[in-house]
Amino acid sequence: MHRHPTLLLAVHGTRDPHGTAVAHSLALRVAEVTHRPTRLAFADVLTPTVGDVASTTPGPLVVVPAFLASGYHVRTDIPHQLARAGRADAVITPALGQHPAVLDTAVRRLIEAGYRTGDAVVLACAGTSDAHASAELHQAAARLSHRLDAPVTLAFIATGRPTVAEQVSHLREQGHRRVVVASWLLAPGLFHDRLAHAGADAITRPLCPEATIAHAVADRYHRAAISQPV
Repeated sequence: MHRHPTLLLAVHGTRDPHGTAVAHSLALRVAEVTHRPTRLAFADVLTPTVGDVASTTPGPLVVVPAFLASGYHVRTDIPHQLARAGRADAVITPALGQHPAVLDTAVRRLIEAGYRTGDAVVLACAGTSDAHASAELHQAAARLSHRLDAPVTLAFIATGRPTVAEQVSHLREQGHRRVVVASWLLAPGLFHDRLAHAGADAITRPLCPEATIAHAVADRYHRAAISQPV
């Protein structure tokens, strides 16, 4: 019997109930967009884990990591969870951060927050100690700068320097009257809450919930599913 691969949406996990609700909402929206079986799993913090879901999902499996850079969870943790679950056959797509729809959403969030030409922009990322993921985050700042035709600096919420507050303060010292923080986070939670104390004039909402993110997940899935037997 020919079967379409199941889509396993792998998210980080958060203790913030709102963030968890956003993850479930994203999974539902992805299922509506793809018309394919879609299951939600957590790489960390919550259950069911990626391994839990993978081990109980028969047939072809495509894992879409809902992460904005290819750090530890995408490159090491999720593959290891799949291997331990006996699902090393699963296809893992690239993370979402380099998808054009994600950048489109970030620009839209800036406009919603009141960004105007001349504002200094800080792209606020969770941070990473992974060199590959760090390079992707710097690329994201460069792409946003290109779209805005204005400088965008990168800063970190949890791992790495400068911190968002340090970068906002530095831009003020350089004479910028208004500083806007663009949240490079998918969902609300502790990291986004920390941005309120960074001293910016405006802070964008997380990238989810937004239909464009569901379409980015769907696109990742469809491109991977083409290579799988159905």
